[in-house]
Amino acid sequence: MKKFAALLAIGVLMVAAHTAHAEKKKLSEIYWKKIFEHVSDEYLDQVYFPHQPTAGTLAGYHEYDTALEDASVPSVNAEVADLKRFEQRFADMQKKAVFDETTRGDCAIVLGNIRSRLLTLETIRPWEKNPDVYSSTAADGAYTLMERKFASPDDRLRSIVARERRMPALLEEARLNLKNPPHIYSEIAIEQLPGIIKFFERDVPLAFADVQDPALKEEFAHTNAQVIAALNSYLGWLKTDLLPNSNGDYRIGAETFAEKLHYDEMVDTPLDKLLEVGWANLRKNQAQFSEVAKELEPQKDANAVLEELGENHPAPDQLIPAFRATFDSLIGFIRSHHIVTIPSDVRPVVQETPPFMRATTFASMDTPGPFEMHATEAYFNATLPDPSMTPAQVEGFMHSFNVGTVISTSVHEAYPGHYVQFLWVPQAPSRVRKLLGASTNVEGWAHYCEQMMLDEGYGQPGQGAKDEREAKFLRLGQLQDALLRNARFIVGIEMHTGKMSFDQAVEFFQKEGYQSRETALVETKRGTSDPTYLYYTLGKLEILKLREDLKQKQGSAFSLEEFHNNFLRQGFPPIKIVRESLLGDESPTL
Repeated sequence: MKKFAALLAIGVLMVAAHTAHAEKKKLSEIYWKKIFEHVSDEYLDQVYFPHQPTAGTLAGYHEYDTALEDASVPSVNAEVADLKRFEQRFADMQKKAVFDETTRGDCAIVLGNIRSRLLTLETIRPWEKNPDVYSSTAADGAYTLMERKFASPDDRLRSIVARERRMPALLEEARLNLKNPPHIYSEIAIEQLPGIIKFFERDVPLAFADVQDPALKEEFAHTNAQVIAALNSYLGWLKTDLLPNSNGDYRIGAETFAEKLHYDEMVDTPLDKLLEVGWANLRKNQAQFSEVAKELEPQKDANAVLEELGENHPAPDQLIPAFRATFDSLIGFIRSHHIVTIPSDVRPVVQETPPFMRATTFASMDTPGPFEMHATEAYFNATLPDPSMTPAQVEGFMHSFNVGTVISTSVHEAYPGHYVQFLWVPQAPSRVRKLLGASTNVEGWAHYCEQMMLDEGYGQPGQGAKDEREAKFLRLGQLQDALLRNARFIVGIEMHTGKMSFDQAVEFFQKEGYQSRETALVETKRGTSDPTYLYYTLGKLEILKLREDLKQKQGSAFSLEEFHNNFLRQGFPPIKIVRESLLGDESPTL
């Protein structure tokens, strides 16, 4: 009995010691969480938003509404110094802190954000190479104050006037900063500027036509006229002075590409291995496209079926209604098949893409910031053919909006893609997770949904398709969109590592990505300044692997809806962080 009592006492002491250790660890985690939250708030409020005030407006912080980005060399240098100061603070904290899982992930996200921004400012240097940055910043600064009615028209117009006062100086900074930009960057800026000028001539005044204050209207007329004059002058300077001297290189190189991918996405897979992954997925999707095309048209080759698919599109003036008409069936299917919880019945507004975004995007989702308390509308933007296009060009352009890709795009942008992501943001576990994230998560999720929805049965007769033939066209449209992202994956790496020219990239999008020449041109232009746009396919493949690994772990207890809900409530961190949370390990994401 004495021996038993001694053993029992030892056991009690061990349990007590373990409990005390766990309690001490918990207290340390709480302490370091508070320290991290304080320093991350300082970073966001003292560096991130002050240097990117338009992002502040978008996030819902309206104290930034009257400020505009400053691209002067002193401002760039000041931002670099601020970033390096906070980089050191977070790196030191990361070494010695006892973090809980969420805070550990948040610290990694903030450090990645800082290091990516430093890489952009110091190495990639768009402020020195890309003239479109300046004119589009001006347009975006006005648009963010127009699109949502978070304050009275008079108050928002006063903010626009304040920003417009700074726009001519911003365009002057461009003339001082731009040094031998890539020719394609100058061409894109010149292509976009007429739409931006029309935006200030027509759209901005129209948005504030109801303002009654005569003094404010007169002040706006003055500042707006100055902005239009400055933009016209900038366009003339681009054409006559900058374009002839635009002989720079848009390629960022293999080392910078790998660094950017690591900082933005927490992916450190070697580029040659990534190319193997990209090519394998492209060939898999091409093979499936050929298989479905053969089932649809046994006597035709895949290219002929692709052309038939492209011809099956709405008229340009019916494109926006066509997108809007998809919502009922998508929402009904998601709910009846328990795909994911949709936290709200409010739907996004479908509209034409703003002028300054039309040269490099076909469709996009514009959601209000996580801290926007007043104007919570979300906008599904669709780009219509430019009025200057010939009938043949319009037809080529509209091939990208065929019966299959209209569904695929609605899934991607709205249900259950980006819009449903946005609806889950309030449940993100921290301020950092609501404001900062990774494209492999954001775009990977939306692209994953395109395939997942059809795999789960959407697009079958009676479930989004009227018959078996249309069901096959929907699958072909999904595969065509997947091949577009496959082409981005390969083109991004190959162009920026010097192994593929611009013209070869255009050809690749057409031949291997199954896209029209008009789409191929837009996509290649985008790739010159968005090098890591492989994140669509990369993120999709990471999510598919995570889902499969979780299935293996949970067995019959696995729930698709629960997996999707748990994925979305994480916010937008790199998939590596989501993986650690859902699986509890650090196994490879690919």
